[in-house]
Amino acid sequence: NFLRDVLFAGGSDSPHAKVMRGQITLSQRHFDLLIESCRVGLHKPDPRIYTYALEVIFLDDIGENLKPARELGMATILVRDTDTALKELQELSGVQLLQQEEPLPTTCDPATMSHGYVPIRPGVQLHFVEMGHGPAICLCHGFPESWLSWRYQIPALADAGFRVIALEMKGYGESTAPPEIEEYSQEQICKDLTIFLDKLGIPQAVFIGHDWGGAVVWNMALFYPERVRAVASLNTPYRPADPTVDIVETMKRFPMFDYQFYFQEPGVAEAELEKDIGRTLKALIRSTRPEDRLHSVPGLLGVQERGGLLVGFPENIPESLILHGAELQYYIERFQRSGFRGPLNWYRNMRPNWHWALSAKDRKILMPALMVTAGKDVVLLPSMSKGMEEWVRMAPSQSCWVGDASMGAPMGVELWGW
Repeated sequence: NFLRDVLFAGGSDSPHAKVMRGQITLSQRHFDLLIESCRVGLHKPDPRIYTYALEVIFLDDIGENLKPARELGMATILVRDTDTALKELQELSGVQLLQQEEPLPTTCDPATMSHGYVPIRPGVQLHFVEMGHGPAICLCHGFPESWLSWRYQIPALADAGFRVIALEMKGYGESTAPPEIEEYSQEQICKDLTIFLDKLGIPQAVFIGHDWGGAVVWNMALFYPERVRAVASLNTPYRPADPTVDIVETMKRFPMFDYQFYFQEPGVAEAELEKDIGRTLKALIRSTRPEDRLHSVPGLLGVQERGGLLVGFPENIPESLILHGAELQYYIERFQRSGFRGPLNWYRNMRPNWHWALSAKDRKILMPALMVTAGKDVVLLPSMSKGMEEWVRMAPSQSCWVGDASMGAPMGVELWGW
């Protein structure tokens, strides 16, 4: 990189300066190089501090700091507002900085993250990554995903003052994947999570989940309310179990759940999805942008009849806009490690999950809760959340998007509600 971002930090011991240093601590990972007064024995506007950087363009919002930089021959920009400063920087550097789309938020690199491993009981271990300090937030991903699904949310939540714990759910990646189907019942998953919290010394956490992770966080709030400070779900609504109708018969009435019945026979879906893991992930994880759509593919309807989830998809599927390059390769490596049996076993507990839910059918979720629906989800339709207010203490209703997080713009994502 010829153009690098450098942050000069330091100065007086005034209350304002102390606040600024706190903000710098939070934002320093956004810069390639950090020059601190306490490390070099100099502070602005002493011109010698600028000799530690090779860049010739200096930005500051205080005019007196620009003068010594100019005296050293640097081009300077007085920052009055972001757009004007970027325009001036673009003109001086020749680097395209002003774009139509919002810039991507900060992501995280698996190689530089803090990884942890918690033994739950013999033969069961949960892997997680964490960042930040403060009240704990547990992020629970869905199918077919990874803790890396939260790569844009982890730094943002850490910067907001939270200890962010992104779990790799049981059956995925470096978490163990026991073969027994009952290991993946919602009851067992939630029991494991309470042990996870106990072993990390966390009495209570905010739980946020997507897809299957959404089901987990609602059940944590329902069965272990003393461990849940607040709860949020993306796409997955909460519905109390209905004792008058068998859950299997209920799901059979909805054609978009046909793929879940294809998943029921152990070994069948595993063979298909593990045959070419890269193709599987490229088929299932895509945005709804026109340029990212796979045209003339059958989708989720009639999966059992045509004999497979990916039957009818092209053999050579292009990488998607929201999962490509090194991140796609990371996903592939995770599933090469774990296989698909564990992730598919989550689906093989329909009746056990229903019976467990029946034991709490009259309870309500009383802690602060947020439900975010996705207008383009083809399985977990926004209409399925209708009436949740009767059972969940919801925040005031607002219209919003489940944005295309990997693209940084609220275009909507086809988050197939597994």
